[in-house]
Order: sequence, then C-alpha cells, then structure tokens
Amino acid sequence: MLYETVSYRNGSRLDGMPTTPAASGAPAAPRIPEAVHRRRWAILAVLMLSLLIVVLDNSILNVAVKTIASPAPAGLGATQSELEWAINAYTLVFAGLLFTSGLLGDRLGRKKILLFGITVFGLGSVLAAFSNSPDQLIAFRALMGLGGAFVMPATLAVLMNVFERDEQPKAIGIWAGGVGLAIAIGPITGGVLLQHFWWGSVFLVNVPVVIIALIAMVLLVPDSRDPNPGRLDPVGVLLSVVGLVLLVYGIIHGGQLADFTDTTVLATILAGVAVLVGFVLYEKRVDHPAIDIGYFKKPAFSAAVVAIALTFFALMGVTFFSVFYMQSVRGYSALQSGLLILPLAAAQMIFAPRARLVVDRFGARAVCTAGLILVAIGLAAFGLFDVNTPIWVMEVVFFIQGAGMAHIMPPVTVSIMQSLPREKAGSGSAVNNTFRQVGGALGVAVLGSVLSTVYRGDIEGHLGAVPEGARKAAGESIEATLGIAEKMGPAGKALIAPANDAFIHAMHITALASSGVALLGAVVVALFLPGKPPATPAPKAEDRPAEAARS
Repeated sequence: MLYETVSYRNGSRLDGMPTTPAASGAPAAPRIPEAVHRRRWAILAVLMLSLLIVVLDNSILNVAVKTIASPAPAGLGATQSELEWAINAYTLVFAGLLFTSGLLGDRLGRKKILLFGITVFGLGSVLAAFSNSPDQLIAFRALMGLGGAFVMPATLAVLMNVFERDEQPKAIGIWAGGVGLAIAIGPITGGVLLQHFWWGSVFLVNVPVVIIALIAMVLLVPDSRDPNPGRLDPVGVLLSVVGLVLLVYGIIHGGQLADFTDTTVLATILAGVAVLVGFVLYEKRVDHPAIDIGYFKKPAFSAAVVAIALTFFALMGVTFFSVFYMQSVRGYSALQSGLLILPLAAAQMIFAPRARLVVDRFGARAVCTAGLILVAIGLAAFGLFDVNTPIWVMEVVFFIQGAGMAHIMPPVTVSIMQSLPREKAGSGSAVNNTFRQVGGALGVAVLGSVLSTVYRGDIEGHLGAVPEGARKAAGESIEATLGIAEKMGPAGKALIAPANDAFIHAMHITALASSGVALLGAVVVALFLPGKPPATPAPKAEDRPAEAARS
C-alpha cells in the first residue's frame, strides 16, 4: 500500500505480500506502520470530520425544506416535487457512484479519492447556496452527491487500513457515533442559520468545514490502496452504475407519483433490476471481477447488508415525514425541530462507541436483533402520536430509536468490513453504503407514497371550498393544503384541522408499515447473522513471545 516509508512494528509488511507466519499461539503480527499507528486516533478524527460534512448537510437540509418551499425572497418557492428532487438528486448520484468510487479508491489510493470528493462537495455547496431557482438547486445538489459518493466509502476504507483488527470494532463504533453527532449538529445549526441568515447559508456552512478537513487530511492521513488490484473491469463498473441509477430513479419516480404500478415506473425499476442481475452474472463469470460475488455467500456479510438496507428503509421514510409533523402540525420552528431530535443523536453518541462491549458479551446476532426491535418499537410509537402528544413522550421515543441504531450500525459494519480482505476495504465500504442508500431511497419513495396516498384520500372530501384549479395541488401534501388555506384568508381556516387530522392518520399508517419493515430486519438478523463465536482458550504463558506487548 502507499504508506510512506517507515519501520514496521515486529517486521510486518503492509504491501499485501506474504510474511513469515507467526508462531503457533502467538498473536498476529501488526500490519500497520509504526508512524501511522501512533497517529491513528488523530486520523480517525479527520475521517469523522469528513463524514460529518456529508451527514451534516443532509440533516440540515431536512429542517430547511419548509423555508426553501416559501416564495422568494425568503425561499425559492419550490414545489413538493422539487423539494423531493433536491433531496433525491443527491441520493441518485450518490447511490449510483458509491460502488465505483470504492473501486477507484482501492485502485488509485483512498486519500486521493477523499481529497477529490471533499473538494467537489465543497464546490457543490457554494453553488447550491447561491442557486436562483429550484432547478439550479437540484443540479448543484447532484454535484454534491458526486462529491459525497467519493467521501463516504473512503473514510471507512482508510479506517480499516490504519487500525489493527482488534481495534477496528472500537474505531467503527466511534465512527458510527460521529453520525449521531452530525444528526445533532445539523438540525440545530440549520435552525440557527435560518433564523439569522438566508436559506443558502445551510449549504455555505459546509465550506469552512471542507477547508479544515482538506488541510488536516493532507497533513495526517496516509494513502493506501490495493497492492494487487488486477485488471480493470470497465464492463462491470458500467453495469453497476447503470443498474443502480435506473433502480434508484425508478424508486424515486414511483414515490413522486405515489403509484408504483405506473408503466414508466415499473419499466425503469425492472430495467435496473435486470441490469444488476446482468452485473452479478457477469461478475461471476469474468476472471477479473470488480467485486467477488462469493462474498455474499458469507452469512456475516449478506445478512449484515440486508439488515442495513431494511433499517434505513424504515428510518428514512419516517425521518422525512417527522419534519412535517413537528413543523407543520405541531408548529415548531426549524431550530426547535432540530433541538427535539437531540435525544436520538445523543443516544447514538453514547451507545455506538460502546456497542462493541455488548457484542463481546452477547454476540452480534443478539445485539443487532435487539437493536432492530428497539427501532421497530420507536417507529410504531409514531402510530400513537397526535396533535397534543407531550414533548417528553417524543423525546423518549427518539432516544429509543437512537439507542437501537447505535446497536445496529457498528456491529453490522464490523461484520461487513471484517468479512473482506483489508485490501478490498473500499469495495466493502461501498457495498455497505450502497445498500444503505438504496434502502433509504426506497423507504422515502415507498413510505412517502403511502403517506401521500392516505393523506390525499382523507383530505379530498374537505377541499370543496378550494378553487377548482388549485384543488389537485392542495391535496398533494399538508404543506400544500396549508399554503392554499393561507391564501384563502379567513375562509381557509376551516382547512387547518382537517389537514392536521389527515396527516396524523397518514403518519400512523406509514409508521406502522415502517415498524413492520424494521421487524423484518430483526428476523433476517436473528436467522442469518452469525452468533457469538465460541471462546478460545488464552495461550499459555510459555507460548507468548517476549515482545508480544503492543505499542
């Protein structure tokens, strides 16, 4: 790998070449250069800062959608569809290129990929901040998705190459806890910015973080790559991009239409599935595959990626509508909404770094199953919320969801990453993030369409006083209904209570559906994720080499 020339502890090598096997009963020889090992925690901090940029931006945008929907100059006057595309354009590009970016990181060097991704993300943030129309915002969000796709897999791949195997679960737990930190910082930062500045500030805030991350990365992060990447697989890479883009686009389009039986939706989704099936068949036959499909035969790998997909399917749909519940139904500001989800973030920050300790005691299967059950309980609780639910109840539910997530993401990520050789860390991280993004996009689309369909069915009978030309638009969402009601003046006040009731009912149905998906994930994990391995006896004192102590 492309680490700088340094002395290796115990004479081990990092170039992927065979080394002299350790004596029987001796601990595995360290594979990390001494200079890198000494600064591994500083490197992790830089990686978390890079991760923070990507996650923080999406969490900020969630609280800004209501403002962006406002007419100019306060916002861009974006419609519900345009708001969804401002989110989905990022997801589409991000998900479509994750796998490719992971492969490029393994081949070209993960540090180079990180620097490229962060730079592009920063440029996209500046352009998005000064967008003059919803179309421009959508285009620049897609550019940010391009940058993010090169950041996310590389952070985890670098982590796997600067920590020894025994420290990787702890490092991944802290890495996952960084997501909780971003979830907390994002909405609060977004709320403060929207109170004092224009909507574009929620994107411009990324720029100083990008600059700091770039400087720290150049100074601290070592480069690494697969020493034997083999021949290029351009056909496999092309098939993966085309298949993922078609699949995610079809999912998003179906969610926008609230109709997955539409011919264009079905055709796009089926075409994406067909291309991805072709990708799998091609990868199984070619002698230089972009990814070894055999990895999916390992229960620890396949069960973990399915668990990630189902978890984010359930959570992302609920995250999308919870913003409208808190702001439109309950009347909280963007800043207040951000503060309300602090318990979710706090639970992740508290429990994620410690999840490895619970896994050591009970095994990944038991811990992940319990985590998914907690998430399902938290999601189902939304089915009991109404316009008067006490704040403390919401806080408890968010904390339960965060605790559940904290006991899912670190163990399944460790399971995926340690199932692959260290040299393929970029590919493994890409698979991890691809399943998460596809699951999340599917959750927003499917659960969003359920929410929209139920809401429209409930509110249509109350739109008789709305002018005929605006009636269809008024039934699209609670925001649309309340916007029309405001324009109607005193006559529109009669729409507020029915709109709230219709949204609450739609939210209940959607929450129960998402809870069912989380329970399905719990079943998959309980059946297929490996349990706690049998304890291995400690080596006898006489078998331990004198220099086994780790630096």
